[in-house]
Parts: sequence; structure tokens; C-alpha cells
Amino acid sequence: MQKIIVAVTGASGAIYAERIIKKLAKLSSSIAEVALVFTENGKKVWEYELKQEAAFNPPVREYDNTDMFAPMASGSAGYDAMVIIPCTMGTIGRIAAGTSTDLICRAADVMLKERRKLILVPRELPYNLIHLQNMTTLTQAGAVVIPASPSFYSHPKTIEELTDTVVDRIIEMLGFSIEHYRWGEKSS
Repeated sequence: MQKIIVAVTGASGAIYAERIIKKLAKLSSSIAEVALVFTENGKKVWEYELKQEAAFNPPVREYDNTDMFAPMASGSAGYDAMVIIPCTMGTIGRIAAGTSTDLICRAADVMLKERRKLILVPRELPYNLIHLQNMTTLTQAGAVVIPASPSFYSHPKTIEELTDTVVDRIIEMLGFSIEHYRWGEKSS
């Protein structure tokens, strides 16, 4: 049973976060907890883009981003992986600099120091040199950067299907086997 952290920051792309949280919650036979943390702007963007408040049932448990006593602030809590989706360039910069000013950055730092999986999903364009250098620093430290760049070869018909071309790859990177389109297979 894995414990996964999902952090949502203020970048556009709340649908990616919504889709991954729902899909991870359906894997409840393999997941003990989905620890959910929002930045203040992450919650505002969620409500603006999705036109709804974030509300989930177990195994999803929400933590306050200012709570440095939350379990994921320590490596001894034993979280298996963390996904920051969508991830602002400001968050990437703070993590790359080792600045743990909030729970999200501290949890990311814990993932790196404990050599656990940290997946960053930037939804930004274009990248400037500072963005690229910060992503290089984090990749060298062990993080995986998966840009929110959907693919089209599965012929997605809805925004959810398009979003899932990214989300399903992330879920597989977390170590879960799920059904989804794979290159070379016929699309429906």
C-alpha cells in the first residue's frame, strides 16, 4: 500500500490535478493515502478553472500548506512518491534552491533527500533559461520533470481524454499499471 503526495500549485491546468487525484483514488486497493496539498493560488485556480471547490473522499486527505508538522514534512513518515501538478516555475525554483518555505517545498525536499520519487509537472510556456536550469538541477537531484504536454496520436475526443495522455503516464511513473493508449495500438 503506497502513500502518495499530490500538490497543486497556482499554474493553469487544474484539470490535470483533478484527473490524477480521481484516478489515484480509484486505486484504493494499492494506495493507503493520497495526501493532497494546495497552495493558496492553487486552490483559487482550481475553483476558477473547474468552477467547483475541491472535495474528495478517502483515501484522499487534505493538508494545509502552512502545516510544517504534517507527516510529509519528515522522511520518517514514509511517503513513497510526490507529484506536483500543475507545478509553477516559482515552486520549481524554490525546490531547486532548497528553500522549504511551505509544506509543498519541504515535502519535495524530503522526497529528494530520501531518494524517493518526485514528479514535477510544469504547465508553462515558453521556458526561459532560469526555468531550464532549475529543471536541470532538479533532474540531476533525482526528480522527474513531466511537462503537461498532451499527445494526440490516440485521437482524444474530449479534454479529459487529452489530459489523460499526460496523467496516465504519470500514474505509470508512480509504479501503477493502468489501462491506457500505448503507441502502436489502435485508438478507439
